[in-house]
Amino acid sequence: MWISLTTAQINFLIAIMSAVSVFSAFVLVSWPYLMPDTLGARMKKVSDEREEIRRRERSKLHDDTLPSLRTEPKKIFKDILNRLNLWGELNNTVMVKKLRMAGYRGQSPVVTFVAAQVIIPCSMFVVTTLFAFVMPKQVDYPFFAKLSAVMAATLVGYYAPGLYIKNKVNKRQTAIRRAWPDALDLLLICAESGMGLESALAKVADEIVVQCPELAQEFTLLTAELSYLPDRHKAYENLAERTGLDAVKALVISLRQAEKYGTSLGQSLRVLAQETRDQRMSAAEKKAAALPPKLTVPMILFFLPVLFAIIMTPALIQVFNLR
Repeated sequence: MWISLTTAQINFLIAIMSAVSVFSAFVLVSWPYLMPDTLGARMKKVSDEREEIRRRERSKLHDDTLPSLRTEPKKIFKDILNRLNLWGELNNTVMVKKLRMAGYRGQSPVVTFVAAQVIIPCSMFVVTTLFAFVMPKQVDYPFFAKLSAVMAATLVGYYAPGLYIKNKVNKRQTAIRRAWPDALDLLLICAESGMGLESALAKVADEIVVQCPELAQEFTLLTAELSYLPDRHKAYENLAERTGLDAVKALVISLRQAEKYGTSLGQSLRVLAQETRDQRMSAAEKKAAALPPKLTVPMILFFLPVLFAIIMTPALIQVFNLR
């Protein structure tokens, strides 16, 4: 069915379409001026925020690296060690190494840790003893059960500081392990550009501080030790001891060989970076391969009952309807 239009109507439609076209062209041309693109402003804002975060991390890094070695322990902790004659525990090299690997350096963390191993078990013992033997309860438990609860709480309080330090060490090593390949790449770029080792380590520390403050702190401390220790190899060994990672030990060996035999540091860094990335990929593949056995029990407990209910419900409805 054709609709007949008069000449006036056709001219009117042409005029409307022309007006719409002119208006659309005007909006298209003037749109950048009417509604400016905020992408550049947003990107500049993000860049400024990133630089501000990096500046704060750098200042925090430089403020906390060396002064932490001179921090004095609290007086109450020193009094506890004096009264119980526990100053000999400060020579426990295993405990000191664990604290360094957790990021706690100097004498103050060691004193605090030894005092915590005394304060926390005593507090747990007093609290559980009051709760078990002094406070009135509606149900009277046997004496052996109460004594077992008190001893268990005391043991938990004794091992709690060690478990906390172990957790801190694991978190710190995980953070360093994730950022290590990128740090080696940055160190390789700095070394091949002609920078010295101390300058390269300082530059890498400044660049990686946002991604991994722990690794940046270790590099900054290594730079400081290289500047004042008479034996540079001792500074490398301290880095490996503070981190406790095989990848860092491999870098330490490469640095020592490069200084002793004059071998190429760039080639060693390139090989170490590739090996570290391969190890990280292998660890990810290992975790992915371990997922099916871990998902077996959740699937049996949660997925299969729901699946059976969905499959069997229509059949059961039909059976009961037929009856």
